[in-house]
Amino acid sequence: MPVFDQPRSFPVSQENQPVRRRAVFSSSFAGLTSQHATDAAEEVAARGHRRHLNDDALRLIDDLTNRPMDPLFMDSRLTRRPSSPVVTWVTRVVVFLTCVAVGFAGSLFVQRLHTDPRRAVRQSWAAELENQTAQAESLADEINDLRSRIDEVSREMADFQQSETQIQDEMTSGMIPVEGEGITLTLADPIAADGALPRETSGNQIRVVTDADLQQLVNLLWQSGAEAIAVNDYRLGMQTSIRTAGQTILIGINSIESPYVIKAIGNRNTLADAVSAERQPMLYESYAESGIYPQVAKSDSIRLEAAVSGDVAHARRSE
Repeated sequence: MPVFDQPRSFPVSQENQPVRRRAVFSSSFAGLTSQHATDAAEEVAARGHRRHLNDDALRLIDDLTNRPMDPLFMDSRLTRRPSSPVVTWVTRVVVFLTCVAVGFAGSLFVQRLHTDPRRAVRQSWAAELENQTAQAESLADEINDLRSRIDEVSREMADFQQSETQIQDEMTSGMIPVEGEGITLTLADPIAADGALPRETSGNQIRVVTDADLQQLVNLLWQSGAEAIAVNDYRLGMQTSIRTAGQTILIGINSIESPYVIKAIGNRNTLADAVSAERQPMLYESYAESGIYPQVAKSDSIRLEAAVSGDVAHARRSE
């Protein structure tokens, strides 16, 4: 069979010419030639040799072999450089400023998305609570100072000598500062609690120190002969309670946080033995299961300030 010379590419018929060229923005678009493949039937009629009609596979192979690059990228004059260096630098500056502005706007948008709208409210409430607590502590100190001055003035004016019974009553009720030997009992929430979990053991929640734990330890110390007790430097008096408000432990009206330090004045050996692991094995075992490890230290001298107590308005002395 005669061998026919195959063309490198299929010519495009006049009626299949593209209406609009692809590189219209190029300065040399007029010189670009269309390289679209023609219909197989027309090619067979033009060349006079047999080929399969609508042989898309051969046309695809021809395009991939002879035209691997798009004509748009073959035009080396598509990218024109500015003729003036001033225009080049102005373009660079404008592009740089545009990128900076877009990046800054994107950063503000992302920061706005990650902002917690309730955080400002919580911070405001926390700051207000701290201010109120500081004012309450300042007023309590002022009350104690005024009471001390009243007692001193009363003694000077009436040449009054306190009886031993009255001194004991004031010491027991926490009305005056006291000092003596005793122990310091320290316990803290487990590390895994991170200070922000509910104060009850429920399900998989981590157990933390509760007001009931502090009450139990304080009661053990009272029963063992403690004469004065303070929790986190807040003296326990007649009108002082240990309770929970929400997730915060309160000593009276003052909030405290972990670690919890209980100071007790009394016979240090007796008090230390009363809250030791040997005397309270079940209590210490429950603490160890939750990662709470109380520490007891004996002291030769502990000073506790007076407790804050309100004025008596309804009580009367009974004859």
